[in-house]
Amino acid sequence: VLQSSKVLAKKELSYMPIIGWMWYFLEIVFCKRKWEEDRKTVMQKLLNLRDYPENFWFLIHCEGTRFTEQKHQISMQVAEAKGLPKLKYHLLPRTKGFAVTVQCLRNVVSAVYDSTLNFRNNENPTLLGVLNGKKYHADLYVRRIPLEEVPEDEQECSNWLHKLYQEKDAFQEEYYRTGTYPAVPIVPPRRPWTLLNWLFWALLLLYPLFKLLINMINSGSSVTLASFAFVIVMASVGVRWMIGVTEINKGSTYGNNDNKQKQK
Repeated sequence: VLQSSKVLAKKELSYMPIIGWMWYFLEIVFCKRKWEEDRKTVMQKLLNLRDYPENFWFLIHCEGTRFTEQKHQISMQVAEAKGLPKLKYHLLPRTKGFAVTVQCLRNVVSAVYDSTLNFRNNENPTLLGVLNGKKYHADLYVRRIPLEEVPEDEQECSNWLHKLYQEKDAFQEEYYRTGTYPAVPIVPPRRPWTLLNWLFWALLLLYPLFKLLINMINSGSSVTLASFAFVIVMASVGVRWMIGVTEINKGSTYGNNDNKQKQK
């Protein structure tokens, strides 16, 4: 069902060339991360998904932004002010978006899948690393929670989500201490069909490109070859630039008090 995945994402991503435009037409739910402005829009788009004709995943990152030490310190200050237990490895979840999602998709979505991802040996994966062929070793812990177990009341749902994140923090502590999660691990078998499918499409799509390249070489025109090389280099630079923008150290300042002070 990955082809039918939806996600709650920040509005800026919709302006990203090609990928953002594609997400827009795939009915991805975008928000400005200002709840007073987002609530009505997000609810309407979620309600539109109730009659979606296929099974789908709706992905939501309840922390709202990626983890950094600065954001973690600020988040724990908020936890202390609200009398909530502090988390060592997570930011406080932002409960309003989750509660509205559950409210709008109840009786349509059957369960919540809580996922916790870690990489072995302190690996720090990046998209550029993947593009360069670097190998990473991931451990993924997934729990299926029937939606009936998630409270309908918004405040009770908020408390439930905070408790869930406290459990996730305990799982993370266990992983850092032992290198495993508190469950029997399952190693999925390798599937030859995945490789064959990739080879088929790669050959089908690359054939016209190689044919064009051979024709250019046979033409003997240095201008044509130089133009082709320039286009390839610029495409490679563009892809790497877009991937570089996704790195954590180039992420948004959402969740930083410093940013709020500057806006004031």
